[in-house]
Parts: sequence; C-alpha cells; structure tokens
Amino acid sequence: MKLRDYLPPENIVLDLAPPSKAILIRQLAALAAERLGLDAGEIVRVLTNRETLGSTGIGAGIAIPHANLQGLDRHFCLFARLAKPVDFEAVDDEPVDLVFLLLNTQNRSDHLNILSCIARRVREEEVATAIRRATGVQDVHSRLCPAIP
Repeated sequence: MKLRDYLPPENIVLDLAPPSKAILIRQLAALAAERLGLDAGEIVRVLTNRETLGSTGIGAGIAIPHANLQGLDRHFCLFARLAKPVDFEAVDDEPVDLVFLLLNTQNRSDHLNILSCIARRVREEEVATAIRRATGVQDVHSRLCPAIP
C-alpha cells in the first residue's frame, strides 16, 4: 500500500491558519466536502465524534483525524500543513502543524493500513522536517509520496 494511491497533489493544502482544533476540523471538513460533493456538517460531526473517543494527535506535531463516513465509494485523504501549530490535545501535549484527514468508506476495513502508512511515513523525522520546510505543493507531495523506482 502506497500513500500516493490515496493522496493526490490537489489534496495538499499549505499554510492553513486555524486558531483552534475545532476550527481546524471545520476547515478540513469544508475542504473535503467541496472535493467530495458531500455535506460539510456531516463530516464535522463524524470527525468530532471520533475525537471525543481520544485525540488523533499522534505526537511530534502530527495529527491524523479520521472517521467512517456514509456516502463514500473510496477512501479520501487530505493533508494540511498549518501556518502556526494549534493545540490538538495530542498524546505528547505538543501542538500540531502537520495534519492528515482520512475519511473511510463504511464497508471496507483497509483504513487501518492507510492510517499505518501515513503514520510510518510522516513519523520519519527527516520527512517531517522536509515537509515543514517545503515551498510548494509538489515538493510536499514528492516528500510524502516518493516516486516508485
């Protein structure tokens, strides 16, 4: 499984500037809704419900908010690099600036593999550093989803 199968360059957003976790979730939901043609309110609802179970902030400035969503025919992934870190109630209590949104189909169980793929890639310190320093979407995409030899 390759992250490039789920994260096209057009789903990378740089320098998003939410003042809080709640607004970040609303902004991500709005971006996803626009791309998927679905209701942003429903996306906010499922993501917020998932966050009440425990923060999806995995540490080292990284969060992977995710949830199952009715109406999807495929998994949806979006990446946002924040202009300024926000408190996400992460496991290490550090604010986050690298955020992956993953919306999962109701009838497939491979979302855990996608989550694992995302976490493995971005938890590599040199990858996270390169993404934080990248100047454009293509640069971020090539760091997250390197070309297959």
